[in-house]
Formats: sequence, C-alpha cells, structure tokens
Amino acid sequence: MLWRHEDVLMALGGGIDIRSGHVMTDPTEFIEKGNVFAMTSLPTMPLMHGAAQWSVMGGSFTGNRIVLMDKFDAAEVWRLIEAEKVNLLMITGDAMARPLMDELNEHPQAHDLSSMFAISSTAALFSQGLKDSFLDYFPNMVITDSIGSSEGGANGISVVAKGTAIQGGPTVAPVKDAVVLDDDLKPIPAGTGEIGRLARSGNLPIGYYKDPEKTAATFVIAADGKRYVIPGDFARLEADGTITLLGRGSVCINSGGEKIFPEEVENALKSHPEVFDAVVIGVPDERFGERVVAVVQPRVGTTPSLEALQEHCRSHIAGYKVPRKLTVVDAIVRSPAGKPDYRWAKDTALADL
Repeated sequence: MLWRHEDVLMALGGGIDIRSGHVMTDPTEFIEKGNVFAMTSLPTMPLMHGAAQWSVMGGSFTGNRIVLMDKFDAAEVWRLIEAEKVNLLMITGDAMARPLMDELNEHPQAHDLSSMFAISSTAALFSQGLKDSFLDYFPNMVITDSIGSSEGGANGISVVAKGTAIQGGPTVAPVKDAVVLDDDLKPIPAGTGEIGRLARSGNLPIGYYKDPEKTAATFVIAADGKRYVIPGDFARLEADGTITLLGRGSVCINSGGEKIFPEEVENALKSHPEVFDAVVIGVPDERFGERVVAVVQPRVGTTPSLEALQEHCRSHIAGYKVPRKLTVVDAIVRSPAGKPDYRWAKDTALADL
C-alpha cells in the first residue's frame, strides 16, 4: 500500500478528534492532540496485521508508550498488563477475547489489572456474548468496537453496551468521510434500510503497490468526481446516522434469494454456552442455491447438537439464517491475526456432506 505521509496521519484519527468531536483539517493537529494525554497500550495482534500497524503508528506519532509481545498468549497478556501498567488493551475480536476471558475465569486473582481502563477491538467479530462477559468482569471499563481497513483507515467506532441485539457486526458512529454507497457509487440516504458497500473518501492511499488492477477495483471515482476506497464490506446507514456493519461480500451466502452474512450467524452461535468458536459458510443446495452450514469447535467436554444450536439461534436471528447442518471440528483454523479461514471451513464442510 502506498500512502502520502499527511494522508496516513489523517486516516489514523479518522479525520476527527474522538475526545472532542473536533474535525481536524491539518495533519499536524493529530500530533498536537497527542500532547494532551499519553498512555501505555498493548496491541496483541501480529504486526503484519493492519490493526496492529495503525495502533503502533498512531500511538508512536502521538507520544504514547507501546508494549509489544512476540506472539499472542492469554496468560502473558494479563502478566504484561500488570508488569507494564498498561492502560489500553487492543484485540482483534473473539480469537483473542475468548482465550483472554477463559484465562481470567480460570485465574481471577492472578494479576493486578487496575492500570487498565480501556479495551479496544477491531478487524474481526467481537461477539455480543463475550462483550457482555467482559463488561461483567470490568463494569467500569470503556470497551469499544471499531471498524476500518488497511486501505482506508478508520470508518467508525462504538462504545460496547450489554445486551445489544445480535447482528453481523457493530453499529458505529462513523468518522469523517465514511459513507455507504449503492451500486452506482451514490451515497445511500439514512434510514432507507438499503444495504450498500462501506466506503470512505478524503485522505486515501495512492493505491496498492505494483498492483494496478486491484487498485482500480478498490479505489474508484464516482460520477461526481469524488474518489472512494471500497474494501468489500457491506453495511447499512441507519436513521440516526450510525452505520451497521453486516459483513464481507465475498463470503455472503445466497439462500433462496436472501443474502445471509456469516458474521451474524456466527455471533448467534457463539452465544451458546457449548460453543467455543464457530465459522459459518454456504454449501451448494439444489433447491435454494446455497444452505447455511455451521463449522463449530465445541467447548471441552460438550457435544452440542444441531437441533440445540438451531433452537438457540432462532431466538436471535431470522429463521432462514439458522444453520441447516453442523460440522464439528477439534479447532477452527484462523489467520495469525484472528480472522477465520473461510476456504478451509468450506472444504471441511463439503468433506462432511
């Protein structure tokens, strides 16, 4: 990815000071804001991941202290928070949140975590059940869920609340220049219920390094001359101006003409007490085109049934989104950054038919 320095600075902050809401027009403002408040942060994701790069660069540019670790280990994370007096813990969704919570439940008094006042998740599904567990354990903690991309920086952020309705992704307050576009690259008005593609204008990269075809597909120019980055996520602009992330278009399931985003079904599955991890994919179906399959890693000592999971899911999502088949595995395959390997999941489910 090729960036101009000033675009990096503006994209890091989303073009807005999240503390005051002030819209920044000069890159130097972003650095000046860092002089107001400095803290110690611990990004737990690999540095090859965009979320880690953004957090490390953003913290470094504003004079914060960054604690790094060789690889993710739940026990080591909690140890480092105590030893280094970490204020902000940064994770990528359930892949890190679940083992962290399991470690806390197993050793609740092992570490002094009083220095920590914020947890930030981004780039992967942070299921509502785990959000509730963290808020139960840290009732006074500021926990946020944000969306964005390596190509465009921040798109929006939300403060986590208990009991939020299960859906594909978080509903966030958008940052400056974040929009939802229709197929003609026109911004969708708020409150229509129409699903579009999440995009951002303003300070953007020049393009992908030595990849003109991918650059042309991702960085587009609308009829009015405005340039947008469209990484591939689908979203909906709500009546109050917030944006609800639905999921990645490339893994969307089409069953009987209905679009089903795996993240919403995964969120419902992960709230079941016998499910440790889950990935949802679509497999060919003669009648409906595709049908929903859940690839599930059970919690140790449990054997969840398809019927039990279906009944649970129906209390959270529409009936046509409920899994029609269950494939049980020893472990879900994920990238080092915590993102699910949907190709592996599909191959595994097909082999189990």
